[in-house]
Amino acid sequence: MSVSVTREAGNGSVPPQNIEAEASVLGSILLTEQALDGLLVDVGLRPEHFYRPRHTLIFRAMMRLKEKAEPEAVDALTVCDDLERTGELEEAGGTDYVHSLPTEVIAAGNVQHYARIVKQHAMRRRLLTTAREIQEQVFSHAGDAHALVEEAEKALFQVGHEEGSGEMKSLEDVLDVEVDRLEKISREGIEFTGTPSGFRDLDDITGGFQAGNLIVVAARPAMGKSAFVTNIAENAALDHGKAVALFSLEMAEAELAQRFLASQAKLNGKDLRRGQVKADRWPKVMQASDRLSKAPIYIDDSSDIGVLEIRAKARRLHAKHGLGLLIVDYLQLLRADPSADSRVEQVGQMSRGLKILARELEIPVIAVSQLSRAVESRNPPKPMLSDLRESGQIEQDSDVVMFLYREEYYDDESERQGEADVIVAKHRNGPVGEVALAFLNQHPKFVNLARSAPGGPPPGSNGSDW
Repeated sequence: MSVSVTREAGNGSVPPQNIEAEASVLGSILLTEQALDGLLVDVGLRPEHFYRPRHTLIFRAMMRLKEKAEPEAVDALTVCDDLERTGELEEAGGTDYVHSLPTEVIAAGNVQHYARIVKQHAMRRRLLTTAREIQEQVFSHAGDAHALVEEAEKALFQVGHEEGSGEMKSLEDVLDVEVDRLEKISREGIEFTGTPSGFRDLDDITGGFQAGNLIVVAARPAMGKSAFVTNIAENAALDHGKAVALFSLEMAEAELAQRFLASQAKLNGKDLRRGQVKADRWPKVMQASDRLSKAPIYIDDSSDIGVLEIRAKARRLHAKHGLGLLIVDYLQLLRADPSADSRVEQVGQMSRGLKILARELEIPVIAVSQLSRAVESRNPPKPMLSDLRESGQIEQDSDVVMFLYREEYYDDESERQGEADVIVAKHRNGPVGEVALAFLNQHPKFVNLARSAPGGPPPGSNGSDW
């Protein structure tokens, strides 16, 4: 077979490619057309993976034949006929070249191995192109250095994990995937389609936190926002095996560890911090520590971190552990982009960056947010969407907005001591509503209200063992 190189790298060398493997893939399909399905599904081979332009045209013609309402046979004759109809036959090498491809096959049974070679070389070429683009951006000084690093890391991540994800998909393709997923959920009796929060009534509303969604948890100070999201992290990791990344800009890792221990050991958090745990309670602490050490929870307590760094760290974690949830506590403490003209624009960039990250990694992202003082000017002071602090962009970017509200904070004589409301004020793809939880202040921990008695503390109880 004659090999002609039509594309070269910038330095004059030939980019990574294997023409013989490409020809063997095409020849094997012409010998056994059933091989094409395996290459499309098992290997994920696509026309753009071929280095030689004529091979791209031939493989695309093969796909057209199979994708017709009434699929046609895939052989040298039908492929040439299809290429002739599209006016691409001569560009694809002509009839003689297409008919010669089966003679280049050493072992048709190895077609998937040949295809993986083709795809590996395509990835190397894409990496080469990406590296060249990064180099050009650096030399042209296009943008802030930190932004360049983040963009470079994102581009490299996409080479290895999101090949072809930017292509437009037909509704038919999307429906095929979604129907298969829903059928699996139905067959296996899966209760929630997303990452569960661990709070039954809340999960009934949300169906679990969905991949690609930005979930905002907002409240005024002292409502227990941090306790709530750390409880969610704990529930998702320990009870459902979901890997969780927790970026805590407010609390240090030691304080977080103490909160997790107090929650799991069912101990008074203040006593634990002071080392005033009775001797007979230490086995509980050690058992809790053992459970937590095996939980896939990853903590970053950097107090000066921006969205770019979070996105970079999240990509690395996701590549290693397959994240099921990412939490940022909290939004307004993120380092702002100094180039933004106003605080409103800065916060908007933060929320938009986290939404992009959720879509990019296909995981739910929870962002904790402060509410404005406007809440406290109303009676009762229940939060509303207009209370989201500093930027309406937060509401626009979010798929779910939840507020935490504790009546006892405003009314010492309230009959709802030890209770908290989770108000789902926005749910882009489902219902809204309110969920009542019990808040155990000394732990601190939220639990399902219906499960707090009997066999556990009633609302308002601060019992150290339950």
